[in-house]
Order: sequence, then structure tokens, then C-alpha cells
Amino acid sequence: MFFKKSTKKSNKSDIKSVITIDPYINKYYSYGSDGFLTPLQKLGYSKSNFNVSYISNREIISTTVYLSRSIPEEDLTDVLEIKAYEELGLDQAKDYLISYYEAKESSESEREFHLFVVDPERMHELFDPINTETKFIDLIIPAPLLIKKVYDREILLGNGVDGFIYFTQNDAFVALYRNGEYLYSKSIDFSLEQMYDRYCEALGEKVNEEVFFTTLQNEGLKATDPVFREHMSKIFGELFIAINDIVIYAKRAYNLDTIDHLYIGSSLDPIIGLNEYSQSYLGLQSSEFNFDYNIETNEWYIDQLHYLMLLYGLDTISGDEQAPVDLSIFKRPPPFIYRPGGQFLTALFLSSSLALVYPVIYLVGTYFNETKIYILGKEEHDLSKEVSKYKKILSEKKKKIKELDSKIENLTKIYDAKSKTLISIYDKKVNYN
Repeated sequence: MFFKKSTKKSNKSDIKSVITIDPYINKYYSYGSDGFLTPLQKLGYSKSNFNVSYISNREIISTTVYLSRSIPEEDLTDVLEIKAYEELGLDQAKDYLISYYEAKESSESEREFHLFVVDPERMHELFDPINTETKFIDLIIPAPLLIKKVYDREILLGNGVDGFIYFTQNDAFVALYRNGEYLYSKSIDFSLEQMYDRYCEALGEKVNEEVFFTTLQNEGLKATDPVFREHMSKIFGELFIAINDIVIYAKRAYNLDTIDHLYIGSSLDPIIGLNEYSQSYLGLQSSEFNFDYNIETNEWYIDQLHYLMLLYGLDTISGDEQAPVDLSIFKRPPPFIYRPGGQFLTALFLSSSLALVYPVIYLVGTYFNETKIYILGKEEHDLSKEVSKYKKILSEKKKKIKELDSKIENLTKIYDAKSKTLISIYDKKVNYN
């Protein structure tokens, strides 16, 4: 069993682009530094991409669980796991991916939790081909929870109860929000593909699928073709009967007096005439699910879920908001130093470095001493040459001094002899009687 609780995302300053991924029809968009949301032809791996996808409501088993506030926080995960298996009738022998978040409107005695359960095998079946291309998927958000971003960004005020009906190729779901917080969601068997199948069945023949969706997108319930208009009116009549049943159940289950506003949209384009049809059938004020997200694009129309995925990606990167539920099991690998292999190699390097410190110190000391001895030896050699030079000079000077001393000695003798002679002559001349 995989149990995931939403945790705060850290800032990712190295992220350059947000990639939004529809895994059901393989449609992708990229939002980069140019500020434009543009179609992406092929997925690829880049550490600077932040990959966001969603899983349709049809793939999810969800429920609301109420727990006493006396339950310790450390036991919360185990209790919610037991509740999920009990209340949703899950196969005890199977491991499920279970995620939850706490509703803000809990009572003083009880805590309210929204549980979302997905079969991991289905997750792998759906997202493994994408993960092969991108190497990681940062966020996978349940489709009904994507809508919460219109309240977080204050596109809608979040006063009262709002209902949302959204059609994609593979799913159609109703989601209810009260005061800007998720309340309830339910899939109905009226996806765009199912509408096409119902139309062909009512017509009694297979029609061109592209022509069908083009007519639905461009003309909706106000089609000029009376046959198309008649059959689609019947299909949407059945659709709103199913929606009315959901509304009745939700009012009773969640003590709702009314649904203040209904927003209806599709991945193709808002279906023309559907709001009027809804108001007359359900008696609820209805508008198009087609908001201004202040995001530039050159596309005529972009699936609203891509806009909402983008907003979740941008807010997660900046750290402003986190997804209430993230079902991704394909997270980007942590930096090398935090991986088991990286930690092993780091520990090995540090231990080896510490083991080498002692011998390295002595080895460096030895090299230092040898270098110093070499330098001193060279200096000694130079000094020896200098000493020899001056010894030779001194030897020559001593020899010269010796010669001069000998000359001085001879000259002294001559001087003494002549001096004595002169004294004798003087004495004889002066003192001779």
C-alpha cells in the first residue's frame, strides 16, 4: 500500500519551463520564460522542465472520512488507511495508492478528510510511457482538484456552492465546491467519446468522428442539421437527468440548500447552447467553464485542465501553493549526493580521505624536507665555490704580503747600514778632536 500525503514543495530556481501533459490523448503544452503557453509536439527529458499531469475522476475512488480529534497525529495515516479499505470496500489483498488532505471546514469535535485512492497498476499503465520520455513527473493531480486553483488565484470568489461539469475525451465529471473548498465529485457516462458512440447508436450508423466533433464544437446544440440537433438534445437530456440525480444526492449528503452557480466546459470548447439547456433543465444559473487565467497563447482554445495544471506548476515552483493531493509515483531523482549510490561513494571517499590523512601528512613532510635539503645543498655548493674563490684571493694576497715583507726587511737592513754610516761620518766631522 502506498500512502501519500501532500507536503510543501521547495523552490526550484533551476526550473525553466512547465510542461502540462494530458496522458489520455497525448497532448502537451509548454510554458517557458517567454510567457506563452504553446503546443509541444514531443516530450523529452530535461532537468529544467517541471512536468505536471492529471488523472481523470473516472480512475479515482474517493470518499470523505470523519475522524475524532482525539486520534494522535502519528496514528492518523494508519487510521485513514483502515477507513479507506473499510468504507470503499477495497480488495484487502491489493496495495493501493492512497492520498488524502484535510478539509478546512472541520468541526470542533471531528476532522474531515478527503481520500483519493488509485490502483498503482493503472498508474503505471497510464504514465509509464510518459515517464519513459520525461524520466520523471513532478505532479499528478486528480482532475476535480485542479478546479481548486480558480479559487486560489481568486478567479472565482468562493462564496457559496459552485458546481462544475467538464467533458473530456475519456471522462465527464461533476465537481462541487463550497466556499472555495472541494466537496464532492462524480463521473458520469457522458464523455465526448461516449457521446459520439451514443449518437452513432441513435443514428443507427457509424458517422465520421471528426465531422461529429467539429459540428459539436462549432455549432453545439444549435446545429443547423436537424438530425444532429435532435439526437444531441436527447443525449443531453439523459445527461442532465444523471446530473440532477447527483445534485439531489449531494444536497442531501452535504446539507446543501442550493447550488449557487454551475460552470460547464469541455476539452474541445464550450458547447454552444449548453448553458441555456442547463438552466432550463436544472433551474440553475449556468456559465461557461472558460476563464481568463492571464496567460498568453496563440491558440484559439486550450483545454481548461492544461491552464489549471500550469497554474499548479507555477505556484509549486514558486512555493506559494501546493497541490492538495499529488499522486505522482514518478518523482525526479534527488541530487546525486542524496541517492544511495551517491551517499555510498561520498562515505567511501570521506573514509578513504580520512584514512590517507595520516600517511599523507608524513609523505608531505618527507617531500618538504627533501626539497629543503636539496635547496640547502644547492646553496652549499654555491657557497663552496664562493669560499674557494676568496681562499684563492687570500692565498695570493698572503703570498704578495710575504714578498713585500721580505723586501721591507732588506730595505730596512740597507737603511740601517746607511744610517749608521751617516751617523758615524757626522760624529767624526763634528766631534773629532
